Order: sequence, then structure tokens, then C-alpha cells
Amino acid sequence: MSEQSTAGAEQGDLDVRQYQNPQAVREVLGNAKTIAVVGLSPNPMRPSNPVAQYMQRHGYRIVPVNPNEQEILGEQCYPSLSDIPFPVDIVDVFRQPEAVLPIAEEAVKIGAKAIWLQLGVISPQGVAIAERGGLTVVMDLCIMVEHRRYFGA
Repeated sequence: MSEQSTAGAEQGDLDVRQYQNPQAVREVLGNAKTIAVVGLSPNPMRPSNPVAQYMQRHGYRIVPVNPNEQEILGEQCYPSLSDIPFPVDIVDVFRQPEAVLPIAEEAVKIGAKAIWLQLGVISPQGVAIAERGGLTVVMDLCIMVEHRRYFGA
């Protein structure tokens, strides 16, 4: 973990390293088929787009969650997690930390198995909600980088 990431990661008693367990990361990625990407942008220059595209190319069903779009990466967009009419394995969050709490609540409500907070997305309150709801939490890691690390490009 970089010094910048470590410095920004520890908020209060929260140490993000406990949410970066390699075994948990491998299990989340290895058992998932459907990833809802909250904040997925249609702009290929935004990080969410190439990350989702990579995961899509590697066999995951990508479900864009963006109330401002109809379709991204050839997939129908949904305005919220609650609007998705089928099960979701991972909720991948590309939003500011302040937005995580209601996303975590929705992830629990829809029965997601895991919530993945991308690099720099640190939310102690969101983590607490997700854990109470039984979700596996991965935080401050890039899902694409971790997939490459454990499953190859």
C-alpha cells in the first residue's frame, strides 16, 4: 500500500488493510458472476469505464448503475441498485466516500454478497452497514488490478 493510501486510509479506528485480505479478494472475485458498477461512466477516459470493460471481457456480467444514462458498455443502465431485477454478486463503487452509506444500505437490501470500494473510496459508516448486513467488504483496491493479480490478464 502506498504511503498516501495508508495515510488516507486510517480514519479513526478503521484500518483498511483488514479489508484487503488476499483470500477474501480471491473468493469474492472467484465466486462472482454479476457486478453492479455504481457510478459507471460512459466516458472511456473515466477510470470506471475501462475497469468495467476489463471485467466484462473476463466473463463478468456488468450492470451499470447510473441514473443519467440508458446504456453503457452495451448493458442497460439502472438508476439504483434497487431497480436491478436480478441478483448481484458484487457492488463495485466508483463514487465519493460520502455517497457510500446509502449504497451500502441498498447493497444489503438487494442481497448482494460483497461490496467493493475502489481505490480511495473509504467509508467507515458504509463498511459498518455492509458488515452488519453480512456482506464481504473489500476497500481501497482496484477490482481490475486484483483480478489481474489473482486470475491473470
